[in-house]
Amino acid sequence: MGIKKTMVVKYKVIKRSKQMFRLSKRSIKRLEGVDPQLVACVHRAIQVTKIDFGVTEGLRSVRRQKQLFDSGASKTMSSKHLEGRAVDLVAYIGARVSWELNLYDDIADGMKLAASETGLSIRWGAAWNVLDLGDYIGTSEEAMNYYIDTRRKQGRRPFIDAPHFELMES
Repeated sequence: MGIKKTMVVKYKVIKRSKQMFRLSKRSIKRLEGVDPQLVACVHRAIQVTKIDFGVTEGLRSVRRQKQLFDSGASKTMSSKHLEGRAVDLVAYIGARVSWELNLYDDIADGMKLAASETGLSIRWGAAWNVLDLGDYIGTSEEAMNYYIDTRRKQGRRPFIDAPHFELMES
């Protein structure tokens, strides 16, 4: 009986000391129409990440995709957003949106862990040549640096879309 009580006390201490984020109602609404497995992955990622984040886009209309394509914010008209197989996540520091790249490494680490736990293959928009972030050995930052180095060796400019995560065929 004493052992059980100690285990419960330890669990409560760990639970209180760890900050856990959750998705806002707005973010949950933006996941409507997104593949349920990817939705589950995002929900798990928000629980394990060190950085708070929200969902900016999930399922997109062709019209919205064309706007992004025409403005140069997207490189394709064949986005997985059109199928509900991609999400864009934004980092928060307090109530403020932040575009600092290192925060997206941390979000990607959360998505990597969540994908591994849920058995999903996901690709991150800052490491396009890593087809399954969950299987990548190393941090998300290392995956991004690998992508950047590969593109530079090819004499090509890297396209970093750090908020973007897409579901791959598994």
